[in-house]
Amino acid sequence: MPHPANPALETRASLLGQKFVQRFGAISLIFRAPARVNLIGEHTDYNDGFVMPAAIGFSTEVAIAPRSDRKLVIYSENYCEQIEFDLDHLPSSRAAHWSDYAIGVAIMLVRSGKKLSGANLLIDGDVPQGAGLSSSASFEVAVGYALLDLDESAIDHSPIDPTNVDRANIDRTQLALLCQQAENEFVGARCGIMDQFVVSHGQRGNALLLDCRSLEYRLLPLPEGTSLAICNTMVKHSIAKGEYNQRRAECEAGMRALSKYLPHARALRDVTPQDLEKYGQNLPEVVLRRCRHVVSEDGRVQQAAEALDRGDLPAFGKLMLESHRSLRDDFEVSCAELDIMVELAEKAKGVYGSRMTGGGFGGCTITLVQAEWVGAFQQIMQQGYERAVGCKPEIYICTAADGVGRVA
Repeated sequence: MPHPANPALETRASLLGQKFVQRFGAISLIFRAPARVNLIGEHTDYNDGFVMPAAIGFSTEVAIAPRSDRKLVIYSENYCEQIEFDLDHLPSSRAAHWSDYAIGVAIMLVRSGKKLSGANLLIDGDVPQGAGLSSSASFEVAVGYALLDLDESAIDHSPIDPTNVDRANIDRTQLALLCQQAENEFVGARCGIMDQFVVSHGQRGNALLLDCRSLEYRLLPLPEGTSLAICNTMVKHSIAKGEYNQRRAECEAGMRALSKYLPHARALRDVTPQDLEKYGQNLPEVVLRRCRHVVSEDGRVQQAAEALDRGDLPAFGKLMLESHRSLRDDFEVSCAELDIMVELAEKAKGVYGSRMTGGGFGGCTITLVQAEWVGAFQQIMQQGYERAVGCKPEIYICTAADGVGRVA
């Protein structure tokens, strides 16, 4: 189904469609996949735990139309660069290039049995790069959804009809899993399922409480009168460069050691605080701290969901701050700039809570703030951060958005 009417989205889609005609000489279908922010539950997804993300208004748009051959030709407006490859001779290894994300998705779709058609794609997006808002998942899911939708038309031999909005019958969970697999196995970042899942399943006005083992989720309506304030430290990160994978390896090492005492446990999600207190002395000190973060963070996510259910935003905010301290001290994925952002937010009026969001080592904080105080909050954060760091931050005031879908 297409996204509900949104003038800004419709304008961007129209411009992308015009650019597609200029470049490829054909009409196209246009799809959008959002970015995401994680309210609480960091580095728990790849430990089979719980997370609470929301899709947000930044997005990747893909315009697509079929070709008569077996080539995928992809032009990126963001990189002003075109790549092409043959669906019958897909690359076997990554090139450390933006195209890896598209090629990886195509490879996983083909491996899963999808009979992809040749296509021209034009891609544009406004997701801040390296900010921890999952530009990669947005890109992957947008490309995957567009290719699958085009595949549906190839199967029933129907030409592109821009008025036919109900054609695609796409399994969003399977799409999310295949996009995660592309990032894990082809791109080389061992991310969990959270990003691709919420980009696929997000719903306007709601966060998702997601069980990363069963992939069961429920919607958590975000209270009216509150805003999601995302503060970009302007410190860029690349989670594929080692630190993220190292943290995951440390968690796995802890689980292997704990499984000697807890044979029922398949992942850190199955370890209780009491288990960790009893058996943690058998772990290296660094590994113990990594495990302690994950185990305590899973508990905070559950408590945060309960707080939202009863409308207790001060309790929710307190859990956000506790999450940040755990990420800073036990998981060690924060940095000075993120800590300054959180400290400034704590002192601002109308703020319930704040924490770093995303893989860490830079990127953004997420703050839950009363809507009436948003203007004052922005001013305090901009002035305070620039005084402390000497750099102007970017601040995005967001609401929860819909997941991937047709826009034109």
